[in-house]
Amino acid sequence: MAAYKIFKVSHRRSLEGLLAPGHFMMFVLIMFATSLNDIIGDPVIYADDIMNAVSGKSRRLLYVEPLSSSAKFISPLQNPKVAPDGVDAPSEATATQTVFTRKSKYISHESVINFIKREKSPEDALEIFNKASAQSGFQHNNSTYGIILHKLAQCKKYQALDGVLHRMTYETCRFHEGIFLNLMNHFSKASKHERVLEMFHSILPIVRSQPSLKAISACLNLLVDANETDLARKFLLSTQKDFHLKPNTCIFNIVIKHHCKKGDIESAFVVMKEMEKSEVSAPNLITYSTVIDGLCASGRLEDAIQLFEEMVSKHQIVPDALTYNALINGFCRGQKTDRAKKIMEFMKKNGCNPNIFNYSSLMNGYCKDGKLEEAKGVLNEMKAAGLSPDTVVYTTLINWLCRSSKTNEAIELLKEMKENECKADEVTFNVILGGLCREHRYIEALNMLERLPNDGVYLNKASYRIVLNSLCKERELEKAVDLLALMLHRDFVPHVGTSNELLVSLCNAGKVNDAVRLLFGLVQRGLKPDPLTWSVLIDLICRERKLLLAFELLDELLK
Repeated sequence: MAAYKIFKVSHRRSLEGLLAPGHFMMFVLIMFATSLNDIIGDPVIYADDIMNAVSGKSRRLLYVEPLSSSAKFISPLQNPKVAPDGVDAPSEATATQTVFTRKSKYISHESVINFIKREKSPEDALEIFNKASAQSGFQHNNSTYGIILHKLAQCKKYQALDGVLHRMTYETCRFHEGIFLNLMNHFSKASKHERVLEMFHSILPIVRSQPSLKAISACLNLLVDANETDLARKFLLSTQKDFHLKPNTCIFNIVIKHHCKKGDIESAFVVMKEMEKSEVSAPNLITYSTVIDGLCASGRLEDAIQLFEEMVSKHQIVPDALTYNALINGFCRGQKTDRAKKIMEFMKKNGCNPNIFNYSSLMNGYCKDGKLEEAKGVLNEMKAAGLSPDTVVYTTLINWLCRSSKTNEAIELLKEMKENECKADEVTFNVILGGLCREHRYIEALNMLERLPNDGVYLNKASYRIVLNSLCKERELEKAVDLLALMLHRDFVPHVGTSNELLVSLCNAGKVNDAVRLLFGLVQRGLKPDPLTWSVLIDLICRERKLLLAFELLDELLK
């Protein structure tokens, strides 16, 4: 017996004409009973629709289409109930709320992680984390804990972070120490070095396993890089005692770096000797590069060369660009740029191509020696090697050109930066402004200050102060007043000493009104001159017989 499917059509009367009234009703009920699971749309509404169609109340028409007789039978008694037509629409909900109102089987760890990642507010991210916890059958894992801890540490919400860490001690899932390595990095960047140690010591109770050598190395390295030498020493001693630590090459290298930073090169050599005796570690390229850099920083250039030759000839360790850079930097600091240049030539001959840091070190050395032509030659050599000078490289050369009263050449380099799509920063422009002021080219400096913000270039307080200080020093009072007005208009406050000097200079030049106008502008922005300047101003104003201004100043002073 064929089953039929009901659709909305426009030929009901033709169907009724084929069947007697009683047969038509029976036909509809049979189809409802045999193929309810195939009816399109909400099955609850269809029962009423069919009855309305039978009674003639509905305007919808029926059409029959043959279907397979194997269609599954579903009793109308199994049809779920629905609310009547008058039920209020559900209230609007956010995407996050929608996710967490679903059945627990639809909530995955990946979806929770993605929601927390996208959330900018740490409070809302924590709320998502807590709502996920409340879902039946959901249990947080290492990844979800890792992402919420990362978010809280990133936003410096340390109290909430501590609460999550406390909660982890009661969890049954397995955690990895990578979470704590990440937190150690966050706390180190925030200069919270005691918290770095706390995170390390949290590994054992929460991860439930002894910290690995990687974790020990990471913690020790963070402390050494932050120059926390006492903490680093205590940490190393405690790990040797508590965990029976047998240092590997990485830990030995960090200890050597620690000694070199302190300038204790002899202790670094002692550690190298221990490495040579050790069965599990031996000095490698990082070891030698660190000690060579330490020797150069201590001015022991010949010892550095000797150790370099020993590394290459005796131990057959091939130096890299970092090792060469330690030597180049050292000889440039020792004002031996010719030797530094020879080291770079040796580097090229031995198949190690100089990088941007090598060229930058040599160029900076030439600049400090006053050899600007050689420095420009290094810049050209860098470009010929296919390297693109960055902002630091350009700014270094621009700085020395401006110091040598070659501001025009510096401006040409600034144009070259723009052509090469190398963006100059505020330091670059401040150097140019300083060069213009040293050459008494104040109009150009003022024009640059006026123009740059309109070109989308950010300027800081130092940019304005450089020019303002120069104008005050050269008694260019009118230009100084105009610049100070521009600063105040752009919400930049001048240095107290500079503003005091300018106000007194204006009064001495008989420009009391200008001085008072600027003074009130400064006071409105929260900057008040020192008592001596107040005294001088009031005295000069009284001499000018401008008593009303004097009383107004006294009122401001007493506020």
